[in-house]
Amino acid sequence: MKLKDILKDIEIIEFCADPEMEIGGICYDSRHVKTGDLFVAVSGFETDGHKYINSAFENGAVAVLCQKAPDGGLPYVQVKDSRYALAIVSKNFFRSPSSEMVMIGVTGTNGKTTTTTLIKHMLEHCLNAKVGLVGTNENMIGYTALPAERTTPESYELQKLLREMADAGCTHVVMEVSSHSLVLSRVAGITFQVGIFTNLTQDHLDFHRTMEEYAKAKALFFRQCEKGAVNLDDQWAEYMLREAKCPVLTYSTEKNEATLVAKDIRLYAGEVKFCALTTGVLERVRLGVPGRFSVYNALAVIACGLLLGISSGRVAEALSAAKGVKGRVEVVPTDGDYTILIDYAHTPDALENVLKSMKEVSPGRLVVLFGCGGDRDRTKRPIMGKIAAEYADFVIITSDNPRTEDPLGIIADIMSGLEDSKTPRTIIENRREAIAYAINNHRPGDIIILAGKGHETYQIIGKTKHHMDEREIVAEILEKRKNQ
Repeated sequence: MKLKDILKDIEIIEFCADPEMEIGGICYDSRHVKTGDLFVAVSGFETDGHKYINSAFENGAVAVLCQKAPDGGLPYVQVKDSRYALAIVSKNFFRSPSSEMVMIGVTGTNGKTTTTTLIKHMLEHCLNAKVGLVGTNENMIGYTALPAERTTPESYELQKLLREMADAGCTHVVMEVSSHSLVLSRVAGITFQVGIFTNLTQDHLDFHRTMEEYAKAKALFFRQCEKGAVNLDDQWAEYMLREAKCPVLTYSTEKNEATLVAKDIRLYAGEVKFCALTTGVLERVRLGVPGRFSVYNALAVIACGLLLGISSGRVAEALSAAKGVKGRVEVVPTDGDYTILIDYAHTPDALENVLKSMKEVSPGRLVVLFGCGGDRDRTKRPIMGKIAAEYADFVIITSDNPRTEDPLGIIADIMSGLEDSKTPRTIIENRREAIAYAINNHRPGDIIILAGKGHETYQIIGKTKHHMDEREIVAEILEKRKNQ
């Protein structure tokens, strides 16, 4: 592709390169430059790409896109913001793949992974569409899973992935849109036909510094959307509505003025049920993912469907067949009148959220089994111990990923948070044995939460990953019980 075509829609400050030169690829890491590449010098948090312009040319770059003109007469294109420019030239290089598909984005602190996965299922069910997914757990092209390194990839990798999706026949793409990706222009140049805001709670303040700045970052999303949906119950909803530059549908469990309202909410150990009311239409909804937060996720999916012209009845039908997301309040089959859930909760806030939600619906005891990762933040361990003791009726302390730490030392840190609690607890360091103990000692109506591993199918001991899938462990234990 010619340089002049790659630079379409780029505001250029100064130009010192042959616009007719052929560009073989785009690269923003000088170490990976290939002959014929356009090198994009990005100023990062740890280093400045402008320092490596000479190295990029030594490795075969034929021109550089930069904010500061290089010395030595090298061919360059100077722009105001090379990070933003990287997104646009990447879009141009891959022939604007997002314009060939219906783009749906979900932003917010919590619920992005579950909501995007449920939307993908809804589109497949209602439209028989081939859907691409960009998310935290994984990326998917139809039903083919690809690894994901971050919630929203860097703009070049994102555009490359979108091109693969378009070429594979995807008609729709559902993606998690992180606040980082909005501030760092990773999704620049993409128009979303539908954008959804789930909620905003304290997170990422190491990057955004204040909640106001965090909210401002999220609000940038609606400048790139044709239509939007906002959770009206969130404290930042009014801000999002003020900042939105597109028509917005609202959803709520509390406010009748919302476009879409959940009524008659019923919470159970393995599912939620409610009635979705919108424009005079009432639909009964069932989602096999427990927790009050699942009602909000389901409302977001219904809102997305409505904005795409899909009836609430068809969306409700799709939700009733949905199985949720691996490792996110995932219901595991049991051999009796008790419930086992696998959840990724591995932080104090996440553990508190899942325990509070399940406490609402537990007909028996709430039992939590968890540990903490080694070689990670030690200060959260007693906090998580205290939270477990506060909300659970029985606590099983075990290992997570101990890594190079002594597992019993990690457990001791957790136990320090339970010193003043009378909540019954036991320590079983071996996680497989701990799960067996929880199952073999269950009582009717118990909800047993296996917290911390979630979608992970391994345990890290030392520096080695060992296969360990909690679903398989539960199935093996149940099979053994059946044959006893």
